[in-house]
Amino acid sequence: MLTKAEAGTDIAKLMAEIGAKARAASGPLAIASAERKHAALVAMAEALIRRQDEILAANAIDLANAQEAGLTSAMLDRLKLDSGRIGAMADGVRAIAELKDPVGEMIAEWDRPNGLHIERVRTPLGIVGVIYESRPNVTADAGALCLKSGNAVILRGGSDSAQSTAVIHAALIEGLKAAGLPKDAIQIVPVTDRAAVGEMLKGLSGNIDVIIPRGGKSLVARVQSEARVPVFAHLEGLCHLYIDRSADLAMARRIAVNAKMRRTGICGAAETLLVDRAVAATHLVPILEDLRDAGCEIRGSDEVRTLFPDAKPASEADWSTEYLDSVISVALVDGVGGAIGHIDRYSSHHTEAIIAEDAVAVERFFNEIDSAILLHNASTQFADGGEFGMGAEIGIATGKMHARGPVGVEQLTSFKYRVRGNGQTRP
Repeated sequence: MLTKAEAGTDIAKLMAEIGAKARAASGPLAIASAERKHAALVAMAEALIRRQDEILAANAIDLANAQEAGLTSAMLDRLKLDSGRIGAMADGVRAIAELKDPVGEMIAEWDRPNGLHIERVRTPLGIVGVIYESRPNVTADAGALCLKSGNAVILRGGSDSAQSTAVIHAALIEGLKAAGLPKDAIQIVPVTDRAAVGEMLKGLSGNIDVIIPRGGKSLVARVQSEARVPVFAHLEGLCHLYIDRSADLAMARRIAVNAKMRRTGICGAAETLLVDRAVAATHLVPILEDLRDAGCEIRGSDEVRTLFPDAKPASEADWSTEYLDSVISVALVDGVGGAIGHIDRYSSHHTEAIIAEDAVAVERFFNEIDSAILLHNASTQFADGGEFGMGAEIGIATGKMHARGPVGVEQLTSFKYRVRGNGQTRP
């Protein structure tokens, strides 16, 4: 990725050219056959595996630069690639290739008394702008999802993953060329200058139809504040895990450790543990001992610290903090109602889970909590498009308009109406 000086051109002019190329590519892509898109995606996956050593070498440079810059362990984990993660990236692209092509899918159809036949069908959004930080795998996920859904995409990754992103992007271009699709269907912004983001948020003279930000609170806040085009907001994952009085203790212990510690740096990691006060004497300490033994720092309310002295005091700020690290805040609540009240107050409306055997408590939790993803007796770490069978995701949308939850191929489409008549005129 070039610096502003290396680019040797005006940022606004550069971004305008990228937008124009994306618009030119979007037309052929929108009508590309399912077979051609499938072939491109399969070739992309093969190119990712073939370029594995090149990707790892580039990622090593990014990691060294990030460590020198003092990035947190959570951010380093998001940035790091290994053979397993590259393999998973390629598998995700293959999974997207095998999904049903959404473009042209009939969503609904009906007949009117006057004989008109009306059809609602899926169409691509057009051109998607994706602005993201740290995660180089987003390059492959976003590129593949946009291709499958018939959208051109402009990718603006973070400077910390610039080397990795460039090689992954090269593998995607290989796939496009192999299938005879326009290479400008997937573009990366080749400069790290923040002014490029500003140009994307302006819409590139009508050449961006939707923006998807994926990163920290400050990035998402800037996008939501400055964007002149629609935004699918991926806010922080302030995820809650509630242990009900009816919870099976062995299950609760297993899920709590997984929800927090499997990978602490992802948006689906649990950040707050809520335990029903009715089972504090039996459930709280075993769960917290498991978390502590797994290397997690416990920050608890005064009640929690009385029962588990190893916990550090939780401040008011802890209840609204996305740690992305081996830290969890813990509180006791009065049943499912108390859990709902706490979550309503502090949640980012991303993902919440309840561990319970009481069907009434589960239904109340599901009905009264307004978050994008709700789970029963399962880890919050399942908040992932791949785990939902979507192949991958661009992000977890926490807004309420159009896309919500994992943003996969269907969420990257809109629709149009086709009306078929046989000479009708309106009286």
